[in-house]
Amino acid sequence: MKRIHVIYSGRVQGVGFRYTAEEIASQCGLRGWVRNRRDGSVELVVEGSEAALREFLGGMQNGPLGRNIFDAEVSWQAATGEFEDFYIYPTE
Repeated sequence: MKRIHVIYSGRVQGVGFRYTAEEIASQCGLRGWVRNRRDGSVELVVEGSEAALREFLGGMQNGPLGRNIFDAEVSWQAATGEFEDFYIYPTE
């Protein structure tokens, strides 16, 4: 199991980005969270198998909102197993 921490920048707030992330994470069987940040970016932490995480990243980049992403800072880490589901958190 692995974890990714991603910060997406671009036109990623106010367009259903967090709900799209939740849907793709659910389809991939992933757990974690997503939230808007005050600087206009969207941050997420997702855990699962490496293959599922790569599928998630591809779904975000190539999905209907991918054209809104100008940059994605992806950091790979070891999973902690702390999540039971995927959550949409309030703005940081």
